[in-house]
Amino acid sequence: MAWQRVAALGDLPEGTAMEVMVDDEPICLVRRLDGEVRAVHNVCSHEQWTLHDGWIGDNEIECTLHGSSFDLDTGKPNSLPAVKPVPVYACKIVDGEILIDLDQQLNDAPVPRH
Repeated sequence: MAWQRVAALGDLPEGTAMEVMVDDEPICLVRRLDGEVRAVHNVCSHEQWTLHDGWIGDNEIECTLHGSSFDLDTGKPNSLPAVKPVPVYACKIVDGEILIDLDQQLNDAPVPRH
């Protein structure tokens, strides 16, 4: 697999998240308040809940179901009840387009299977 365009940068305002599908995998794109974009799997490791509707902090996203938050660089949970990380993927911006590569998972978190 190679880099794939998943969204236009203009579709993701700072401080927001959105879900995109890449090869049947739900991915959560997060644009931090500093404008940087991160890509994590869109399924909370605690209760299989989507993350894209969650609260965005400086470098974390919080699951709306039970309040677990995850570091956007490492995928590690910052708060309970989650104890397992979520997958984090390589992400870049090229000419105003957001690209990710699922083959470049940046941590060793297992990919959730439903």
